[in-house]
Amino acid sequence: MRVIVAKPRGFCAGVERAIRVVELALAEYGAPVYVRKEIVHNSHVVRRLRARGAIFVDELNEVPPEAITILSAHGSPPEVAAETERRRLRLIDATCPLVTKVHTEVHRYAQRGYRIILIGHAGHDEVVGTMGQAPAITVLVRDFDDVQRLKLASDEKGVILTQTTLSGDDTQDIVAALRKRFPHLELPLSDDICYATQNRQDAVKSISDRIALLLVVGSQNSSNSCRLTEVARARGVRSFLIDGPDDIRADWLANVQCLGVTSGASAPEDVVQAVLRRLEELGVTKIEEVHAPDERVTFRLPPLTPRSNADEARPSSAPTQDAGK
Repeated sequence: MRVIVAKPRGFCAGVERAIRVVELALAEYGAPVYVRKEIVHNSHVVRRLRARGAIFVDELNEVPPEAITILSAHGSPPEVAAETERRRLRLIDATCPLVTKVHTEVHRYAQRGYRIILIGHAGHDEVVGTMGQAPAITVLVRDFDDVQRLKLASDEKGVILTQTTLSGDDTQDIVAALRKRFPHLELPLSDDICYATQNRQDAVKSISDRIALLLVVGSQNSSNSCRLTEVARARGVRSFLIDGPDDIRADWLANVQCLGVTSGASAPEDVVQAVLRRLEELGVTKIEEVHAPDERVTFRLPPLTPRSNADEARPSSAPTQDAGK
């Protein structure tokens, strides 16, 4: 039995940036630092940062006044930032720049009088944050049934935006259905789906005709990881989402000659390697890694909040990174 390991896989630039923000804040200010929601949707990352002194909270009323507070990579509605000011919290915003791009699009189109049609998953942290940018004019479309229920006047301007971690194939189909019903709906100048999400889905597609089973390393609440399993299943490949090696069931491997392994954009590489070691224990004799160019994308780090009052600007000791490919 052999394994094909997909590439690219694992951490995207937005996840690396968000984790680094927490690490730098802990180094700069010491524990504890508070993080609203999970910094990224991965149990291993959250557990490791918690062990170093990060405290994860659901809402800001759990944070002491004036504490260092980090907003997660998924983005937040505007009232969250307003609450940090009211409570005099020392804020560091780790929102992924690609999510911020969608927020900017919402504001730009809202100012021009457009209805915002957002394709996404109800309740996901990113969707909550994006809808919160202009809740009165934003409508969520989750599936084809929502497309049919949507009411939009023929002369009402509208734009279709998307959650960044969706399946490109599914999103294209929903966009096509929306524009069939409402041909006047517009699209932003560039795709909202994250480069890393698309690249990881393309990698799964590239190996799908060579494997009978795909294991996706990622946590259950990771949207982009879930989408990878869907991409495989759409191509007739059995697929399971696993948080780590302990989730692997030996019976999944029965009669499998070749399986694939990949990981979502928030899954640590050392967990992938642990999965591969477990597969060797279960009978894998050959591991083949797909060769692909590195993504070579980085994002500049946000400024760290000053140690005293936020109005007292002083240079941060944190290094910066430039975005680029």
